[in-house]
Amino acid sequence: MGIFPGFGGWISQQPKKSEDVKSKPVRETKIHEERDIEMKEQIKLWREANKKRGQYQEPPPTIKVKTDYKLDGLTDMQMEFTMGMPPQAAYDILANQDNISFSREIKGRALLKAVSRTVTSEKDKGELDVVVEKELAWKFLFLSGTIPIRLTVQEDPNKLSVSYQKDKTAMNFLDTFEGRYTVEPVYFDAEHLCKRRKPKSLEEYRKCSGGKGLIASKVKVQQSYRTSFPLDLPLLSSYFRRFTIETTKKVAEDLQMRAGDIRGVGTEWQDEIKSDVVL
Repeated sequence: MGIFPGFGGWISQQPKKSEDVKSKPVRETKIHEERDIEMKEQIKLWREANKKRGQYQEPPPTIKVKTDYKLDGLTDMQMEFTMGMPPQAAYDILANQDNISFSREIKGRALLKAVSRTVTSEKDKGELDVVVEKELAWKFLFLSGTIPIRLTVQEDPNKLSVSYQKDKTAMNFLDTFEGRYTVEPVYFDAEHLCKRRKPKSLEEYRKCSGGKGLIASKVKVQQSYRTSFPLDLPLLSSYFRRFTIETTKKVAEDLQMRAGDIRGVGTEWQDEIKSDVVL
C-alpha cells in the first residue's frame, strides 16, 4: 500500500508485472525515489498549512467548449483545475492504480465508478498501456442508470501525463472520443516567499522559499468527441454536450474534494457540492 491507504496506492504500490518484465534502470529508480520523498514532505507541509492558515479551497474548474458544426461536428473541450497537493500525488489520484471510485453518488451509484483496470504492457521507461473500464451514472427525471465506458490509456508517469481514447469495441454512441491530461506544478507561496524573482524551476523555488513553500498542481485536460446517430441530431447533440460538460466538471470537483480529504480538510464546504447530475 502507499503512504495514504485507499488513496491511489502512492509510493510503493505498482501494477502487477509478469515475471519477464525487466527491472527499472538505477537512474529512473532514483528519480522516482526523489519524487516520493518530495511528495511526502509536501503533504506534510500542506497539512501543517491547513492548521495554521485555515482550509485551502480550490477554485472551481474552468471549461471552454467549441463545436465545429460546419465541418464534422467535432466537439473540443479544454478544462483546467487546481488541486492543493504536489503534482506526483495529484497524478497518482488521476491514474488511480488502485482502481478506487472517488466520486459522489447518484441514486446509490458512484458518479464515475471504477470497474476494472488492466495493464496490457509496460515499457522500459515506466510508461504503461492500460485498458480501463468505468460506469458513468445518469439521472433524468425519475429515471436513472449507467453508461459503460471502456478506454485504452497510455500513462507516462515521468511526464505526469495520460492520453486516452475509446476502445474500438465499446461506446458505439460516439464516433470518436479521445483526450489527454497533464499535471503541472504551481509554486503556491512564490509571491510572498520569493519576492525578488519568480521561480522558474523546482530548484529555484526550494531555494527562495527555504524549502517551506507549498506546491500545488494544475491539471490541464484536452478532450474531443463526435457523437454518432441518433445523438448527432441537433437537439440530442446539444443535450449530450451539456451533460458531458456538467459531468466532466463534477468529476473534477470530486477530485479536488479528494485532495482536500488528504490534506485533512473537513467536510463543511464539501457539502455544498450537489450530489446530482441531471441530464
